[in-house]
Amino acid sequence: MGTSLTPEFWERFALLLFAATGVAFALAALFDSLALRRQNRRAHRPPIKSVKPTRAPHRPGTGDHRPSVHV
Repeated sequence: MGTSLTPEFWERFALLLFAATGVAFALAALFDSLALRRQNRRAHRPPIKSVKPTRAPHRPGTGDHRPSVHV
């Protein structure tokens, strides 16, 4: 029960393939531009001001003391 592919089929196939390629290209370009716009907005946003950074606690100088290691 073999069927042959008619010229009408190939016409429709080519039209649908061309349309699908165009839609995929347009969507890819749209999403790329949206992603770049979002990335640029984040890059130009001033940093969030939060609690001021504190310095590490001061350790008194103990010289060249090294902890002893027992094997």
